[in-house]
Amino acid sequence: MHLLHLEDSANDAELVERLIRDEWPDCRFQRVVQRADFEAALARGGFDLILSDYTLPDFDGLSALELARRRCPDTPFIFVSGTIGEERAIEALKHGADDYVIKDRPSRVVPAIRQALVLHDEVEQRRRGEKRLHEQAALLDQARDAICVTDFEHRVTYWNASAERLFGWTTVEALGRDLRALLFHRNPAAYDEARRQLRAPGEWRGELQPVAKSGATVIVESRWTRVPAEAGAPPHVLSINTDITEKKKLETEFLRAQRLDSIGTLAGGIAHDLNNVLNPILVAAGLLRREPAHASAAQLAEAIESGAQHGAALIQQLLAFARGAEGAHSEVQPRRLIMDLGRLLQPMLPRNLHLILNAPEGIWPVRGDATQLSQVLLNLCINARDAMPDGGRLEVAVANVTLDEVAARALPEGKPGPWVCIDVADSGTGMAPDVLEKIFDPFFTTKGLGKGTGLGLSTVRGIIKGHGGCIHVESEVGRGTRFRVYLPASSPAAGRPTVPSAQPFPARGPLGILVIDDDHAVRNILRLLLEGASYQVFPAAHGSAGLAQFQRHRGQIDLVITDMMMPEMGGPEVVTALRRLAPDLKIIAISGWMDANRHKMGQIAGPPIECLAKPISSKDLFAAIDRAMKATA
Repeated sequence: MHLLHLEDSANDAELVERLIRDEWPDCRFQRVVQRADFEAALARGGFDLILSDYTLPDFDGLSALELARRRCPDTPFIFVSGTIGEERAIEALKHGADDYVIKDRPSRVVPAIRQALVLHDEVEQRRRGEKRLHEQAALLDQARDAICVTDFEHRVTYWNASAERLFGWTTVEALGRDLRALLFHRNPAAYDEARRQLRAPGEWRGELQPVAKSGATVIVESRWTRVPAEAGAPPHVLSINTDITEKKKLETEFLRAQRLDSIGTLAGGIAHDLNNVLNPILVAAGLLRREPAHASAAQLAEAIESGAQHGAALIQQLLAFARGAEGAHSEVQPRRLIMDLGRLLQPMLPRNLHLILNAPEGIWPVRGDATQLSQVLLNLCINARDAMPDGGRLEVAVANVTLDEVAARALPEGKPGPWVCIDVADSGTGMAPDVLEKIFDPFFTTKGLGKGTGLGLSTVRGIIKGHGGCIHVESEVGRGTRFRVYLPASSPAAGRPTVPSAQPFPARGPLGILVIDDDHAVRNILRLLLEGASYQVFPAAHGSAGLAQFQRHRGQIDLVITDMMMPEMGGPEVVTALRRLAPDLKIIAISGWMDANRHKMGQIAGPPIECLAKPISSKDLFAAIDRAMKATA
């Protein structure tokens, strides 16, 4: 131990040194008398203890204490004086002295030094512990996880920087607050259950949905550990929270994509069966119109044909919803779509709802199916109407936009270039964020029972995706909703689409046609239609029977019409086998769901294979026969 002793009396200094050496024989002393020497010794430092007289030749003890506290504030300081007195001693303690000893009581010197050293060690240990805690806290602040500590009364005692970032509450705002009330006021039961499970094993892990300061719900993977009581401190709960909000959104999108894929497969099967039902109706209507038995037969045929075509359009919409399937695309003028929509929509709107159409001249055309695009706009407008039960304002606008790289990146599947933007905005009730993120989910609806299927916006998104476009929605509760539909524009200089003129009933010819279809009604109506046009027809109920018919009547068959979806031997296998037998054979492939087979047909060698989607009108069928017979490999 190294001591600095400020003492002007040599005898008193010798007495104190002797007492101390009896206790600490290896102790080193340095005695000073003058202020200058004392300051020089303090500047050199290295002392474990300072002893000082109170009355000195050129300055007083309080001044010495002040110098010591300024130069070495952590070194114990004890007054040893015969003139200090009780009042001065109390004043000295207030200024930072550790103790005082009256010279006529020398026996107190050693106990006073021992006590001062013990207290100094305790202070040093506490200071080192605090420094370590600060260092650990600084490391925790660098952690990406939100870390907080609460006592068993749920009060926050620690809150790191990541907790500030994730939950929005600053450390000052969070400390001392009830964590249950701060973050779990929307779902306190989940928090209470986690705390209950924590009691037995001392650990808990699971997902929670705390509410940030902004009001947004955050999804976290939370790990709780009970920290036992230590050194008289109460037990605490350490909570480490990993933000998995984006991960959950991605998982939801993945599951949604899987669900849509399953629905797409289901929709394809339904479409095939329904198109087989509609095909005989559509062909029969053509036959009935061709040779009406009485005056009203033509009107009856038109009604039947219109109904069948409407059913076929619904099936195409189902496919569009399920997989973004495309119908027959041609050049469409969006301005005309909107003007037609206004005439259709106006009778459906209440008088207190003001419809505004903004469709200027010069809007670029788009490639698409006019029926499907009209359905998109009608669906959005009907939803807007339902969101304004007390009336309001509905505006439909269209504009040409050219997206640069930056603007394109802001849109899903957006690309730089010319687009047409159709804007449908209402002043209705709007949607909350949790509703907004689900509106394109199949079967999700906010409408009452029997007032909505939940397929409308799913179908809208499927149609737009099938047109190479994208849709963006903005909404706020009480402030309305705005949908922006972006469709790729055709060349701004493109001309108007040509409208084919009505063709007369096709000329008959002495052709032999093999018809392969497992549906009896489809097979029979095609036979009647073709025989009515003087073709020789060889029907077959399945693929194997069709191959047998071809082998039997090979010299009489000029063309084959075959379904693509049949049991046992499907259309692609039948076509491949036929082309092996006759590489130049003319073939027409028909299907209630052609999308799955069109690509396969294009890869088969020989003359191009005509592909027709059911239901097929007589006009389309005869046109396909003409094209097939003229085609060459």
